[in-house]
Amino acid sequence: MMQIRTVEAGMFKLDGGAMFGVVPKRMWDRMNPADDENLCVWTMRSILIETGDRKILVDTGIGFKQGDKFRSHFDPHGPEVEASLSEQGIGAEEITDVFITHFHFDHVGGALMHDKKGRIVPTFPNATYWSNEPHYDYAFAPNPREKASFLLENFVPLKQQGVLKFIDYQKEDVPWLPGLAVRFVEGHTDAQMLLLIDQHDKKYLYAADLIPSKWHIRLPYIMAYDMQPILTLEEKERVLTECVEEDRMLIFEHDPVTEVGSIQRTPQGRFQLKEGGTLSYVGI
Repeated sequence: MMQIRTVEAGMFKLDGGAMFGVVPKRMWDRMNPADDENLCVWTMRSILIETGDRKILVDTGIGFKQGDKFRSHFDPHGPEVEASLSEQGIGAEEITDVFITHFHFDHVGGALMHDKKGRIVPTFPNATYWSNEPHYDYAFAPNPREKASFLLENFVPLKQQGVLKFIDYQKEDVPWLPGLAVRFVEGHTDAQMLLLIDQHDKKYLYAADLIPSKWHIRLPYIMAYDMQPILTLEEKERVLTECVEEDRMLIFEHDPVTEVGSIQRTPQGRFQLKEGGTLSYVGI
């Protein structure tokens, strides 16, 4: 028996134009209206997978390590991941594994925290943290355009303190744990990891920043943050085709309302949301 639940890691604001890329504001502003600074509210949605004796947390939100100046650019608000777990009766010490899709600050910032002595320590003291070596190396020495998203204090201490392990990078999906597999995608950033969840007749994909919201199901809706947007488009089309053919549900990490959705293809060949809902507590 595997159980999946949503763990909210807070809300934050990002520039609408950056999130929707080449799509005109007059179109996307009807979907996620911007404030007077052109900022839209997004969520940081982690999930918790309970299987056997493991409690696996997927992504961790921004966390609290960065100072006020950094946080003022993104206005993080709402309960962060540790508080959300506590609200569900789960202590940080119970987490056995933390799967990090990639090291952008809004996905890994909550993986580490300052202790009472000001030292950076793992937020989840008994957990093994999971990434992959190509992505670690890329994030450690990033290109200038992406450098502001990779903050070394968010992930280097994981390796220094011996709690970070690497999943073997491959072009094909990599089996990880029973019912769980990893897909590597390259359009958004080098070697981002998506998590495929298969158990009996239920199938999910934690889409991370490949398809961050229901609006990004549309193929041209590609974030300006993506390093290789044409590759993102190809990766999205593959994933969405599989979702239709395999009845696989997408879990949206950044959608402010819709947690999970099924996909359909229109007679004109376009992908669209078939049905959206919540993933508050699902047993599969």
